[in-house]
Order: sequence, then structure tokens, then C-alpha cells
Amino acid sequence: MLASVVLSGFSFAAQPPAVHPDTTAEGWKDLFATDLSNAMFAADVWSINDGILTASKDKNIWTKAKYRSFILDLEFKTADGTNSGVIVHCSDTKNWVPNSIEVQIADDFSPKWGEAEKSMQCGAIFGRLPASKSMVKKPGEWNRLTITCKKRTIQVALNGEMVASMDMDLWTDAKKNPDGSAIPKWLSKPAAQLESEGHIGLQGKHGDASIWFRNLRIKPLE
Repeated sequence: MLASVVLSGFSFAAQPPAVHPDTTAEGWKDLFATDLSNAMFAADVWSINDGILTASKDKNIWTKAKYRSFILDLEFKTADGTNSGVIVHCSDTKNWVPNSIEVQIADDFSPKWGEAEKSMQCGAIFGRLPASKSMVKKPGEWNRLTITCKKRTIQVALNGEMVASMDMDLWTDAKKNPDGSAIPKWLSKPAAQLESEGHIGLQGKHGDASIWFRNLRIKPLE
């Protein structure tokens, strides 16, 4: 059945995965090789042990491949005060902030992020669209995140709930979101002008709080 998701005054027809998908099914593959040979990253920052990927500094890890339409499913774990993210549609990994879309990962239980602008809390499309509700678990617990990109539509499911759905073409202003809220000045390009194909990235240890990822699986849709 076709579902309708209403966020920030906009309604989008959506057919997301059944909450979170079965990533053992046909068509799914690991986002990164076990030796990270298909990734671009600083070897002294990112490491993978027993299937858990983490970073010691604030540097991103990127797929070498570019993706357009896909479902990305993963698990993440925060520390106290974590601020991280999953980046999609990145056309410039050197200057990624204005040239991509970031799905925010944050410790909403901490004062800093719990009291932050809603578009900067966990599950939001950073700076552009708040999550419909806070679904992140407490630091130290594993969370499940599914991001579905279909051309210029981005859908986010977190811990069993659909929390965000964005049609990039509605974001035509570099300073204001469609609902009139302000966009951070460092997101200097309207989402409507961004490419809908690019590298996928994970943000590293931003600030003093760590982030951990595991079970990163992707299914291309084209």
C-alpha cells in the first residue's frame, strides 16, 4: 500500500522498505570491503576490527564508487555527545559540506544536541529537514538506520520509524527551507542544485565524541 509521509507541511508519496530491509536478500552487498580497499580514507584515522568501523579524528571515509538510486542500511552507536552523519550524493569529497546531503547522527540525550535546532538532531536531513520524532537510542546502544535514495528523493528510517522524507527539488533557496526556517550558512547551495549521484561517506570523530558503524549494506536500485 502506498504510504503518505507528511513533514514540515509537505506531503510526499513514499514506498520505503518494510521498516528496515532484509539485507541478506539478493541484490545486497557490503558498502565497504573488509580491507576497505574500495574506500577513500586516511589510514591513520579509520580502522575496522571485528566488523566495527570507527575513526580517531574528524576525517570522513568515502566510497570510491558513486551511487544514484539505492537503499543503504547500517547500524551505528554513539558516545556521550556524538555528532556524526551519513553523507549521500557527494560530488566533491574535498569540499563536501555544500556539495552533498547529510543525514545527521547525534546523541540527542546530551544537552548540546538535545537542545539543538531540530534539523541538527538525529535522523534529520542536516540543516534542511527535522526528523519527525527523536528515535535515537542512548549512547552505547546500537541503532539501525536505513536511507533510501530514489533519484532526487531521500527517505530516512531510524529504529523502526520513518522519520524524514525529502524531495530535493523543493529546496530552491540557499538561505531558507521550504517551511521558512533558516539554513546554516555553510550549506551554501540549494539542494535543488545539487547532483543526485555521488559518493557515500561517513563522518568521523567530530569533536571529542566517538562514533561506531557496523553491518553497512547497500542495494543499488538502478
